Amino acid sequence: MFDPSVAKKAVLTMPSGEDVKYTAYENIFYVTNIKDSVYQTLNIYVPEILNRGDSTPVFLRTYIGGYMATTAKSPSASDATGRALKEGYVVCIPGSRGANSTITRDGKTIYTGIAPNGLLDLKAAIRYLRYNDNLIPGSAERIIIDGTSAGGAMSALVGTTGDRPEYDDFLRKMGAAQTSDKVFASVCYCPIADLNHADMEYEWLYGCTNTGVRHLDADQITISDELAAECPAYINSLNLKDDAGNTITADNYKDYLKTFLIASAHKALEEGCEIPDTIGIIRYADRPDFGGRPMRTANGDVERRMRVPEGDGRGAPSFGPAGMRPRFSNNTDYVTGIDLDLYLNYVASVTPLKTPPAFDQYGVLLDTPTPENSVFGDEEGTPANFTDFSLRHRLRDNDATLGEDMARRVFVMNPMNFISEGAPSVAPHWFIRHGAKDRDTSFLVPVNLATKLKNSGFDVNFFLPWNRPHSGDYNLDDLFGWIDRISR
Repeated sequence: MFDPSVAKKAVLTMPSGEDVKYTAYENIFYVTNIKDSVYQTLNIYVPEILNRGDSTPVFLRTYIGGYMATTAKSPSASDATGRALKEGYVVCIPGSRGANSTITRDGKTIYTGIAPNGLLDLKAAIRYLRYNDNLIPGSAERIIIDGTSAGGAMSALVGTTGDRPEYDDFLRKMGAAQTSDKVFASVCYCPIADLNHADMEYEWLYGCTNTGVRHLDADQITISDELAAECPAYINSLNLKDDAGNTITADNYKDYLKTFLIASAHKALEEGCEIPDTIGIIRYADRPDFGGRPMRTANGDVERRMRVPEGDGRGAPSFGPAGMRPRFSNNTDYVTGIDLDLYLNYVASVTPLKTPPAFDQYGVLLDTPTPENSVFGDEEGTPANFTDFSLRHRLRDNDATLGEDMARRVFVMNPMNFISEGAPSVAPHWFIRHGAKDRDTSFLVPVNLATKLKNSGFDVNFFLPWNRPHSGDYNLDDLFGWIDRISR
């Protein structure tokens, strides 16, 4: 039970010099069956002036990265937690177990954070907030979770799995409060999600770089080609639709992806960003003395693209932020297309790509496990494969498949499994960002997540910010403008 008397006053100085006064409630255990006292706590911070009184949203920030453990932290003036306090929102920062969290039991090291324990900790923290809603300032009906990278995936999981029965046994054994774990909104920056399909999506998209900037050897190219060949069937199984209701398949998917990248480049040009002519972006110049800018394509040919009609949105999807569609004016360049292979080679030249398999690499070409292999490992710290593809290659057995327990763990760690039209478990509001030069996972991962949510009737604000690498909690004006609108 929450104890409001255990509190301390504090002040956070923002970059502007403004002081934000708040009350801190810290080191609160959110389960009764505590397995790891270092991580299974949360902190709550209440600003001196609540934005909307009893209906003030609770901004829950997870600092999970790389599927590793994280302790409950204090608000920071340099990220969204400080901004949330400044805006008058209650802030909750939970700790959670991860691939590197351990305890000692009977002289043995026990890994406490294997999947899905990190997700369960977040759910238990949300249940704690809801159970004590009458004691904690703000409204637990307005919980907004924010995370980046693996934390973005966790934010997506929390947002898609509210009150799902698949987690009940886990949570009951933890001693989590017997109440709801649904949230109002999910903020997902560059989510490293859809893990059991992420390898094939990565190779299907980035295969065009294999013999060039990526410098793969023959064995790596073989694995890349095998993975890429599995992706079209998965894309087709999602039954995604574009804004016009057209089915998105493997045959037209890259054209669909281009619309998001084109929209990103449009917005960047409007904001004064310089975009080189050499990275695949095809533009025209809207000037009477220059009927089109010559652009060089992937094969070196010069191509001239002419002016498009006034007001043409060029197919930009409708569920991005304000300003996503181009506003045509004189003396400004606008994007009319993109040479996707050339652009992907540019992305790969900025930050080297991961070698195949990007996520489930354990025992395929390397014995070194990824963090994802570790989080799907066992309590003794032995890593494990979480895809049939990598398991077959590690065991050199073409008939090998994941066991029932592993298949269950993989299922409950993929947000794509829980999205359907009108699903009551899914948060109604979504803010998803993935940088336009972020190569930590394939663009397919956030695009599929956003599109499936949109197709299922949920409110989605999605964008690929131009020239942005793998990162989170940026452009906070956009984020908190969105939070203000959805929470009115």
